[in-house]
Amino acid sequence: MGVYQRAPLAFERGEGVRLYTAEGEAYLDCLAGIAVNALGHAHPKLVQALTDQAENLWHVSNIFTIPGQERLAKMLTDATFADVVFFTNSGAEAIECAIKTARKHHWAKGNPERIDIIGFEGSFHGRTLAAVNASGNPGYLEGFGPRMPGFLQLPFDDLDALREAVGETTAAIILEPVQGEGGARAWPDATLRAIRELCDETGTLLIYDEIQCGLGRTGRLFAYEWLDGAADPDIMAVAKALGGGFPVGACLATAEAARGMTPGSHGSTYGGNPLAMAVGIASVEELVKPELLAHVREVAGYFTQQLSGLRDRYPDVVVDVRGKGLLIGVKLATPNREFMQHARDQHLLIAGGGDNCVRLLPPLVMSIEEASEAIARFERACEAARSKAKAAA
Repeated sequence: MGVYQRAPLAFERGEGVRLYTAEGEAYLDCLAGIAVNALGHAHPKLVQALTDQAENLWHVSNIFTIPGQERLAKMLTDATFADVVFFTNSGAEAIECAIKTARKHHWAKGNPERIDIIGFEGSFHGRTLAAVNASGNPGYLEGFGPRMPGFLQLPFDDLDALREAVGETTAAIILEPVQGEGGARAWPDATLRAIRELCDETGTLLIYDEIQCGLGRTGRLFAYEWLDGAADPDIMAVAKALGGGFPVGACLATAEAARGMTPGSHGSTYGGNPLAMAVGIASVEELVKPELLAHVREVAGYFTQQLSGLRDRYPDVVVDVRGKGLLIGVKLATPNREFMQHARDQHLLIAGGGDNCVRLLPPLVMSIEEASEAIARFERACEAARSKAKAAA
């Protein structure tokens, strides 16, 4: 179906932070499959894990015990706030599970009227019907029938509006600690603390969507950890980097939040299959390493410093630098789609984003030297954007 505006590029192979066309042209990848290939392309540990598992067992039904699920679930719960995990094939499915978990929690407590999910402008939670209703983006909702009941959207970082909206039918508040597609906006720490307090006061569950900002991208394993326990979620959706490129997602929750998720209440045919679990285990073993997270913080600091310098040198092109860690947003004065093409002309791959931003989402293993190369290519793209704007004037 013609649902993608594809770039006229096809890649044959990848290695580390580079992608190669069939003609042998190399591109520096600051897109990483939209924050998926966190360990780069063809990481030898992930390749070995997938190969070894593929020679033994690909798929069995979830009516049987799958040891890899239990192992990966323990790794995730040991490293987070959560007590239980449900494995999915994608981030959107993890969001669906999170929404169902929140509503079923209140139903199990005798409050079936508590179904409302409060989200925020600029959010992106996936493309399934419940996920697009949770996000509320009109462009993603148009043509798919009436809005689903039980979903509200509020302005970003408006605590007064949120306090007024939370009521007797509220089930949960859902947000990305760092918005991705919405323009790489990080929620202020003080606001996240206040939201956690509001949830505690009203019995509302707090859902974090860390599909893009989680698993090391901000320099901590999860973005919520920057608040040191002051704003932990009750439920969290993760995916993308969890499989390092292999499709796998997960919905994490406290035992209390998941009290309604009893046998028969949810399920998946492929979710948690042995192939996905093998790659997920290998990926998380790498992503939890303190030295990798320290490296992310170092490279992120370099990117922020250098991009801020470009903002000073190209104020007619770069308006703002935002985000957290290696989820970097650059707000532009020129059209972001055009700028992405300028970057591709320099063999640099970047992502688009809301609020006329482009995003840099490089593999977390990118070196300082490779980051310097990315900055040089980004600067040449700025020069090309400036020249085009002058010619048009």
